[in-house]
Amino acid sequence: MSWPRLFLTLTARSLVNPLLAIDLLRVAWRFRHRHWYRRFPFLPLPAVNYLRWRMYTAYGDEAAVPPAEDIVAFARWVGRQP
Repeated sequence: MSWPRLFLTLTARSLVNPLLAIDLLRVAWRFRHRHWYRRFPFLPLPAVNYLRWRMYTAYGDEAAVPPAEDIVAFARWVGRQP
């Protein structure tokens, strides 16, 4: 799976389940680059180095694309945190 396909898969699941959409937005906000508003394209995207590190520690490969189920499980876990 590629990153764009993963994004589309998660978007489709969010349309079906709005509570999941809220949880996914929480995860996206937590992963944003600290000073995202200072850099073009001025979107709250994660830092590339951080994302590579997270993929390496979780899957053993910097270029790994996580399965949608893993992201959904993590987002639901984050949604249950206070």
